[in-house]
Amino acid sequence: MLANFISPDTTDSRLDIKARYRMLVDGKSVDAASGRTIDRVSPGHSGIIVGTWPEASADDVGLAIAAARRAFDTGPWPRMSGAERSRLMFKVAELILANQEELAVAESLEVGKPIAQARGEIGFCADLWSYAAGQSRALEGQTHNNIGDDRLGLVLREPVGVVGIITPWNFPFIIASERVPWAIGAGCTVVLKPSEFTSGTSIRMAELARQAGIPDGVFNVVTGYGDPAGQILAEDPRIDMVAFTGSVRVGTKLGEIAARSVKRVGLELGGKGPQIVFDDADLQAAADGIAYGVYHNAGQCCISGSRLLVQEGIRDALIERVLDISRKVTFGDPLNEKTRIGAMISEAHAAKVQSYVDAGVADGAELLLGGTRAGEGKGLYFAPTVFSGVNSAMSIAREEIFGPVLSTMTFKTADEAVALANSSEFGLSASVWSTNLENALQSIRRIRAGRCWINSVIDGTPELPIGGYKKSGLGRELGRYGFDEYSQFKGIHVTLGRPAPWFG
Repeated sequence: MLANFISPDTTDSRLDIKARYRMLVDGKSVDAASGRTIDRVSPGHSGIIVGTWPEASADDVGLAIAAARRAFDTGPWPRMSGAERSRLMFKVAELILANQEELAVAESLEVGKPIAQARGEIGFCADLWSYAAGQSRALEGQTHNNIGDDRLGLVLREPVGVVGIITPWNFPFIIASERVPWAIGAGCTVVLKPSEFTSGTSIRMAELARQAGIPDGVFNVVTGYGDPAGQILAEDPRIDMVAFTGSVRVGTKLGEIAARSVKRVGLELGGKGPQIVFDDADLQAAADGIAYGVYHNAGQCCISGSRLLVQEGIRDALIERVLDISRKVTFGDPLNEKTRIGAMISEAHAAKVQSYVDAGVADGAELLLGGTRAGEGKGLYFAPTVFSGVNSAMSIAREEIFGPVLSTMTFKTADEAVALANSSEFGLSASVWSTNLENALQSIRRIRAGRCWINSVIDGTPELPIGGYKKSGLGRELGRYGFDEYSQFKGIHVTLGRPAPWFG
């Protein structure tokens, strides 16, 4: 057993959670009409069921869509003032904080992420709700008073309508909190379909919203598999917009389905984030950031910094620092406060990560550390893994591995670094490490990615937008731009006085 592996403690009383969840439709907690359910086994604790939720059919999803449609067409929510909506959303933020530990434990067990990380994420989600609540009463349209003495122009902001939101398994509470508050803050109603792996905390979010006083039908949650539950959200004409976070393959399919009824689509898809380190960087800070960027959430993160692009002169010194951290970083039991890297989401996904590592070795990359599963029989764990000698033709440099695997390449000049960064079909995130601010900014400006950092990685705040370039997606979430995603804009021409006659 690796020295830095923390073996799961199967006697921890928090494993007795065995929560049984029900979907939330039109303000009521309901089961699937068929009575069928999905059991979630903790990926960090082999064989232990930590949650059960309904397996929705197409008919179940249809009832949720009908509830959201009624709430939008005839209910009070879209007709409330921004101040009224804001007050209720602030209450949701307060309830998230009041239930932080319960939510963190459930998130840790369902996803397999470290409890300390989960606790921090829940706190951040309360901040997301608070920001959206504050901004929701400050949304505005425009007036145009300069188009002539006899005319006035108005631009009205209106909610886009009923929104289907489909979220992935890696950050279920965060990604829902990056979308639901912005959608309902704009006046929309929502049907949320979380991943079948990690549905419990999403249901709890909707329950807290109900407790806060959000009207029935505004925030509905259905649970089950992508086919049929997620697909119905793209197909049903009563849905006005679909927001999806996940793989390029599924996002493309949903976009094609939504196009048949001319739905608006928001997509946050895959990533292959570069971390560029110039020779004037603070190497210890960069090494720590690189390790965090690739190992955060066991690498199961679309904005993971999985491609290390390092300037030739500092390659050996930087890699040695990264290896030192990688040998010491604790991974294993998600419920242990010392754990920094948790479990893989499923056996199939762990096997997929292993196949990428094997392909990297077969392609001639040098495996410097890791490359193996860990804790067999105890949970789904993968050791921190570092490759050197990678080139951009290798699959480990081109494809999203979604595991704790770092692929290292070198460059000589800033132009070469930017070209390597842009050689990917993805454009979700990028980091630059340099003490020369001009060099860092000029490099970032030339990289085609929507979420960028200088001298940090996987940082975030509700004020700044997120989203992708190229195959990493369409649209922007968060900040004030996030409300535009869920808004329609109506132009109104007002004629003052009697217009000139057209005839006679």
